[in-house]
Amino acid sequence: MKTMEELLNFSLINIDKPAGPTSYSISEFVKRQLKLKKTSHMGTLDPKVTGVLPITLGRACKLAGYFIRHDKEYIGILETHKNQKIKELQKIINKHFVGRIKQTPPNRSAVKREERERTVYGWKLLEGKNNREFLFICKVEGGTYIRKMCSDLGEIIGGAHMGELRRTSAGIFNESKLYNLYDFKSALDKWKNGDEEELREMLVPAEDAIKKVLPTIKVDKSAVKSLYIGKPLFISNIIGSPKIENGEVFALFCEKIFIGIYRKISNKVIFAKPEFVFN
Repeated sequence: MKTMEELLNFSLINIDKPAGPTSYSISEFVKRQLKLKKTSHMGTLDPKVTGVLPITLGRACKLAGYFIRHDKEYIGILETHKNQKIKELQKIINKHFVGRIKQTPPNRSAVKREERERTVYGWKLLEGKNNREFLFICKVEGGTYIRKMCSDLGEIIGGAHMGELRRTSAGIFNESKLYNLYDFKSALDKWKNGDEEELREMLVPAEDAIKKVLPTIKVDKSAVKSLYIGKPLFISNIIGSPKIENGEVFALFCEKIFIGIYRKISNKVIFAKPEFVFN
């Protein structure tokens, strides 16, 4: 079993972000409380938005990019500026906002404001109130702005905006194992007093999480020493015959020990080169 120090240096925690603080401030709070050098959140939520906010701890921050690309799910309130019939509104959504859509990030976004394509897997209105407020669920590709979808819809129907929004899942993380800041602080206090059980339960080892988002390959023990100093992965050191395409990224393990993240290359001798080595 890993020590708490080892676990905190390479794990993730799924925080239930409250309305008010920024995603960055939540990440910084976790960092200060755990006395870590670095944390990072996976997928910015607006200050008013609540819900699933996975945070990488310590060296797991290097893996954030492999998690953040994955799909997100939300539940929210769409508020229209004119009366709308839910069936007609759903038809407009299906026509213009489901599938591949073009979207320009909002003015206050942290990314460059240039048009880009994203996939909306579904945007469904569940019920309406007074023909002005509509409860919805949606599933989108990572990097899709729900607030912008609502305002873009408004341009078609005479005005609309996002009222409330909650993220219910982000990649492999959802509400089934989600901890609010009070739960986190309580577990932290118990840990400081010698009881680590609750805090340990909250932490997801990074090597366990990476298995859920990347294919895995096993390597022979004889190669581990050279891999730890950044050498490429040779075909002769691989156990089995994994089916990995050129350019594809995978996680490398020696038995249960996580070695790193590698990218397959086209070479008769070298199978892959490292992108991240955990040593």
